[in-house]
Amino acid sequence: MDYRHRVVPFYMAYQTPWFVGEEDNVLKDLDYLQQMYPAQAKKYQKRIAEIVDRMDYEGSMIYDEYPDRWQLYRLAESILEIIRQEEYESGTEETSPEKWEWLADMIQILLFHEIYRRRRGGKRGFLKF
Repeated sequence: MDYRHRVVPFYMAYQTPWFVGEEDNVLKDLDYLQQMYPAQAKKYQKRIAEIVDRMDYEGSMIYDEYPDRWQLYRLAESILEIIRQEEYESGTEETSPEKWEWLADMIQILLFHEIYRRRRGGKRGFLKF
């Protein structure tokens, strides 16, 4: 009996784990749900993505294994100031302090979500496993 035809190459010996490809499905679900954001959240998400684009390079702090909390909060504060300045210049700035409180929280959430997307293979993320 010829056993050469029964030998299985190494790369075929182990089946692909069930979770490979699941991450892509999760990202697709997140992108789909992101399309359903309210108009104002979409506007801020788009602006945050533009700002994070400038930080999307190999060795960036957004790709650190454990990003520094203080740096992320500081980045969120600077994004808030950019948005506040843009709204002031366009004449659409609302002066109520309540708006800026909830907006600061929303910017942090949207920023952390954007960083998560990029770390997990979004735009160019290279921590995809």
